[in-house]
Amino acid sequence: MAGLLEGKIAIVTGAAKGIGRAIAEAYATQGATVVVSDIDEGMAKETASRIPGASAIACDVRSEEQVKSLVDQTVAQHGGLQIMVPNAGIGRPVPLLGMDYDEWRAVTSVNLDGVFLCVRYGAPAIIASGGGAIVNVCSITAQAGTPLIAHYSAAKAGVMSLTQSAAVELRAQGVRVNAILPGFIETEMVTSVKGDFERLLGFPDGQFDQVIAMKQGRYGTPEEVAKMAVFLASDRSSFSNGSPFVLDGGCRASLL
Repeated sequence: MAGLLEGKIAIVTGAAKGIGRAIAEAYATQGATVVVSDIDEGMAKETASRIPGASAIACDVRSEEQVKSLVDQTVAQHGGLQIMVPNAGIGRPVPLLGMDYDEWRAVTSVNLDGVFLCVRYGAPAIIASGGGAIVNVCSITAQAGTPLIAHYSAAKAGVMSLTQSAAVELRAQGVRVNAILPGFIETEMVTSVKGDFERLLGFPDGQFDQVIAMKQGRYGTPEEVAKMAVFLASDRSSFSNGSPFVLDGGCRASLL
């Protein structure tokens, strides 16, 4: 039986590890040819070597030239592009009143500007290939205030707004644009900053995990996000456009 993405060409940024790697692996399992892109070329190549048919292209999504080159190289090597997943993201907890402009720009340049560049240069290639999907990796922090990550939350809110605007503009040209809004997922980016959150919020050791257990039951897994990314890239979501798809285990639904 053919996979849901059979014959499709997909770019996944920030794909060397975490959610990006899980998406790349899931896409390949469903028949797509995947370009694993990451700022860390060595890790991108290592990840691609573990995924059948995948290739690796280094890219810093803050660079317009590099994002354009990523798309151009993909089209040149594979003959087209049907799926773009702007997943690359960074973030660390910083109190708002202790956040300098360089810190703000460091996060927003990757998490928002990088998504814009992927949409800006990915969409024309998708249109030229006969249509397809852009799957933006957003966050529930786009819809709820979260202490210590104002820069991250603001960028993700911008991604959600960009998703909606792009969906409307690109619909007639055969490009669907949707966003996944994960809750707290068990990735290095989340687990590595638990101690910082506890220290800055005055929590005792281990309370961050307790809060997660209370709010959403458990950490989500990258593979659970990848399942949604497959759905949004496939024809099974053919009438989904400009929409937020929340995967948070009930975090936003929970008062306690």
